[in-house]
Amino acid sequence: MAASDLAVVLVRPYTPANLGSVARACRNFGVSDLRLVEPAAPADDEARKLASGADSVLDGLRRFGTLGEAVAEFDAVVATSSMRGREQQRLLALADVPPFLEGLGGAARVAFVFGPERSGLTEDERARASACLRLPSRAEFPTLNISHAVAVVLAVTRLTEESRRDPAEPWAPASEVEAAIAHWDRALEAIGFYDTGHRDRSLRAWRRIVAARPLDRKEVAILRGVANRTLVSLKRGSLPSAVSPEPDSEADS
Repeated sequence: MAASDLAVVLVRPYTPANLGSVARACRNFGVSDLRLVEPAAPADDEARKLASGADSVLDGLRRFGTLGEAVAEFDAVVATSSMRGREQQRLLALADVPPFLEGLGGAARVAFVFGPERSGLTEDERARASACLRLPSRAEFPTLNISHAVAVVLAVTRLTEESRRDPAEPWAPASEVEAAIAHWDRALEAIGFYDTGHRDRSLRAWRRIVAARPLDRKEVAILRGVANRTLVSLKRGSLPSAVSPEPDSEADS
């Protein structure tokens, strides 16, 4: 996978020095696409000093209001996380990264997402990723500087040669997957799935199920088609399963 197909996304980075050091790591491994989710540190003199010649990366960085906007056009999103939260999704070890990238195909674009220095990514932010990556640091001193984490991850991507896989259908960008999830959100609301009062938690779980692997555009279209048919059937009053808690055993036989 070419470095031009990769992006580094920093969510609310706090320190200009770290921003500069990350830009340097990106330049080391040929990655020019650096994105920030606001509020984020400025690319000031301190950042440029630590960039040590990677000014082109800082000059080209882009800022976004939300993580969803920052990763909208990517085919796969990998979040780095300590996984301290209760909810987990597909978890990658560092050694899993090369085969994961190879499986995406040579034309895929991938965003690696790194959380704030002080708190890491939230559960909602992790739920937007195709997979989560945990770096194998020592338990007695597990926390890496964000620029070190970026360097380790980008170094591993260099082990990945251009994939031989050429999917028949192009991968769907994150924006299309998110639109499909929003469509299902409306359908689940319509059938009373959220009656338990845990809508946010249930939607995060559904998002993890849908985004547990990259989806091609045909698969996303099927997901949206099912959600749309559910809504249309409910509107027409022709969805028996909406009022039947258990499937009909005779119909299943």
